[in-house]
Amino acid sequence: MKAIEIASFGGPEGLRECLRPDPVPGPGELLIRVRASGVNRPDVLQRKGAYPPPPGASDLPGLEVAGEVVGGAQAELAAAGLALGDRVCALVAGGGYAEQCAAPIAQCLPVPAGFSDVEAASLPETFFTVWSNVFERGRLQPGETLLVQGGSSGIGVTAIQLGKAFGATVIVTAGDDAKCQACLGLGADHAVNYRTQDFSAEVMSLTGGRGCDVVLDMVAGDYVAREVSCLAEDGRLVIIAVQGGVRSGFDAGLVLRRRLTITGSTLRQRPVAFKAAIAAALRERVWPLLEAGRVRPVIHRVFEARDASAAHALMESSQHVGKIVLQWN
Repeated sequence: MKAIEIASFGGPEGLRECLRPDPVPGPGELLIRVRASGVNRPDVLQRKGAYPPPPGASDLPGLEVAGEVVGGAQAELAAAGLALGDRVCALVAGGGYAEQCAAPIAQCLPVPAGFSDVEAASLPETFFTVWSNVFERGRLQPGETLLVQGGSSGIGVTAIQLGKAFGATVIVTAGDDAKCQACLGLGADHAVNYRTQDFSAEVMSLTGGRGCDVVLDMVAGDYVAREVSCLAEDGRLVIIAVQGGVRSGFDAGLVLRRRLTITGSTLRQRPVAFKAAIAAALRERVWPLLEAGRVRPVIHRVFEARDASAAHALMESSQHVGKIVLQWN
């Protein structure tokens, strides 16, 4: 099969097309003929040598795919309500940048009715992440206020739409006015340009001094202190990336007085059973919203798979709104 491998750690030019043996699905896995592969920040980190795949995972980058089921034990497929030829999308721990990909059956979901493979490939990584962190760890409730850092990212556009679909007020930050407008167009109630405004002060103003209930943070670093200062009583800060650095200082007194929770998670290393539970929740709670058009994929640009280096360069430029996807022809 054709695949995109990391030939050398460093810049986007380190990605190259190659030939690899077809993967063989193991127990509890199926084989997907990949039609499209999502591009995500962790792929960039892996290319730079900063985010190695977990033990046993493919060394190829790529955490989400969509395509057709072409292999797997018939009994296991049937038990999951699947059959050869079915269209699925899947969250994987690696190996997504390839024409074929083995995936745990429990981490596969049917392609939503009416969706293309490109649209379906844009779903797993961000939807699994947002559901796990905003709704399970962050316990976002209807009527609460959610602050999303980086609202124009793939994670951000998903968090905006799911937050609104489940009855929250959504405030986002973005790096320029055009991105702020794009976020408002997706349903965000308020958008703050973090380059020209103090997001913490804006959150307090927009909430009448109450603060927000949940923060989804992809920055960490010096953002944490400002996020703590604009959380409401019993607020929850969920950190899912550390683009701003791993060290943070904050007012611990506020944590005590407001009974705040500071938590975080990564998804790639978690066991299949954990991801399977998220998949089941998405199938029940979110897939109907996608099929009804209440939540939609936001695709910024599609690249041919052989142009993965250009896709990574765009990802690193942060000039995109929504998802970047590779397609295989």
